[in-house]
Amino acid sequence: MYDEPDDKIILTNHSRPIGTLTAIDPKSGDIVATVELEDTAPEGAAADGKGHIFVNNEGKNTMQVIDVKTWKATASWPLAPCEGPTGIAYDKASNRIFSGCNKTSVVVDASTGKIVATITNGTRVDALGWDPSKKLIYIPNGGEGNVTVVHQDAPDKYTVVATVATFAGAKTIAVDPVTHNAYLFQPERGPAPAPPAGAPAAPLAPGGRGRGPQGPIVAAWFIVIKQ
Repeated sequence: MYDEPDDKIILTNHSRPIGTLTAIDPKSGDIVATVELEDTAPEGAAADGKGHIFVNNEGKNTMQVIDVKTWKATASWPLAPCEGPTGIAYDKASNRIFSGCNKTSVVVDASTGKIVATITNGTRVDALGWDPSKKLIYIPNGGEGNVTVVHQDAPDKYTVVATVATFAGAKTIAVDPVTHNAYLFQPERGPAPAPPAGAPAAPLAPGGRGRGPQGPIVAAWFIVIKQ
């Protein structure tokens, strides 16, 4: 993601023995900082424009706070009942962070780390979209093939206003703040090959997002959600 207030490109890296956050100067391409996190599976990141970057840790179900002056983690907030946090967005007007999770997404007070609201949604969430002028959160549920659309009624009050059918597996999303369109994409696959006789079942990813064996790609879909 691009941290516009601090003019840095931010990468979160699944890696072992520990995951990292990398800050890059967009003009020179130089790495200006590498921050060790508490999880091997850091996911989405969002900046508040006040010197903090928030990072979802999918494996530990936490959110870490990174100080952009020292490039150190200064806090770790538990996100229960969230499982497998991935997508994230920050709302400047309400100072709230939205964290997309498997089954139950959460809203976090960015000053305290307290969870102030929960949102019921589907499974295999891997992103989250936010339209600040319309106050709409978009949570793509790859497991069910739909998007949960949520309105922010107040900083601590949220209402599901629609569940929009998309395509099985579609779980990444982007929202255009000008047109207010939401965009998803997803390949369509044919039947998965049969596993070898006696082969063990593939383990699930954190948050129940495992997808198992996949067949060949036979088509691709680009999906637009309009208000």
